[in-house]
Amino acid sequence: MSLRKFVDKIKPNFEKGGKVHFLYSTFEAFETFLFVPNHVTKKGSHIRDSFDMKRNMVIVVMALIPTILFGMWNIGYQHGLSIGEDAGLIQNFIYGMLRLLPIIAVSYIVGLGIEFAVAQIRGHEVNEGFLVSGMLIPLIVPIDTPLWMIAIATAFAVIIGKEVFGGTGMNIVNPALLTRAFLFFAYPKKMSGDFVWIDGLSKVEGIVDGFSGATPLAQVASASTPEHLDAFHQQTSVFDMIIGITPGSIGETSFIAIMLGAILLIYTGIGSWKIMFSAFVGGALMGLLLNVFAPYADNVYMQLPFYEHLLLGGFAFGMIFMLTDPVTASQTNAGKWIYGFLAGFIAILVRVLNPAYPEGVMLAILLLNVFAPLIDYYVIQGNVKRRLKRSKVAKAK
Repeated sequence: MSLRKFVDKIKPNFEKGGKVHFLYSTFEAFETFLFVPNHVTKKGSHIRDSFDMKRNMVIVVMALIPTILFGMWNIGYQHGLSIGEDAGLIQNFIYGMLRLLPIIAVSYIVGLGIEFAVAQIRGHEVNEGFLVSGMLIPLIVPIDTPLWMIAIATAFAVIIGKEVFGGTGMNIVNPALLTRAFLFFAYPKKMSGDFVWIDGLSKVEGIVDGFSGATPLAQVASASTPEHLDAFHQQTSVFDMIIGITPGSIGETSFIAIMLGAILLIYTGIGSWKIMFSAFVGGALMGLLLNVFAPYADNVYMQLPFYEHLLLGGFAFGMIFMLTDPVTASQTNAGKWIYGFLAGFIAILVRVLNPAYPEGVMLAILLLNVFAPLIDYYVIQGNVKRRLKRSKVAKAK
């Protein structure tokens, strides 16, 4: 193979004693991206196969493709709605693609640039984890977010959220969510409001009368009477929520596209179905409890049907692609059930009962990321105690 021969030809220049040996980490990253590594672990128990971390991360990116494609179309569609024009399927997609690609480019250039630099300084291999984080970041921010803000937030997440802890595999919180959290608290006006969810060019061309630009969750959170909630349901149907033709972060609106990605993650074993399922159960249960107590509380948000909570906002996207991050999630089988359930439960709790923050997914996942090791600890200790108890009973017999 000509490409393999070319790589082998230039490889000595990057190895010890070569002209540019100090760039070996960078060369190794590109080589192992193109070809499966031919080396294995040197000691300890291990399994040998061709499915390394890069291939694992590539499959996650493949699972994101449906949300990326739909997000591109929806950017153009929402832009058309805002200015009162219908450009058509292809034009909407092309418009959205041209608006999304710069965000993706900034995310990868900044994030991978820092990781490559850190790897060179430390003299170790380049971590592959940002292959996924670099794609998640553009999908969880408003389309109107300035590129320089995305660059700063990405740098913060990679340096403070990953590298200070030792790089990929050592971080305690999801880097992509940390990026969004940084943006939310550092630049709140750019992360909330009615017009951050549509392209800024819409304002230049002129917003048509009657177009609010508010996300469905923002509309529900601002409802002060049951009549307002009824008006919302007349404007936005469950079908709209499932398809995803609503304003919102680029990758979070289409439930169908997200579920297609979930199927691939579950089929390949990369994403834990236990975490996904328990998260949706936890969210549904919290939603049901709120519906039960809604008649006794002065909070219209509590009347929103529980199943709509699972379709709106970033709930589905967060529980499928963020919560299941193998680095920050619980590792024990029982811990995965607890971890997922609490994340879904707390996300809806924060969403409804915190009037200042109509979306609770980000805070819930970051909180459970921090508590995941503690959950696993108590699960393991519980198993140890049960085994010791069984051992004592067996000896007594």
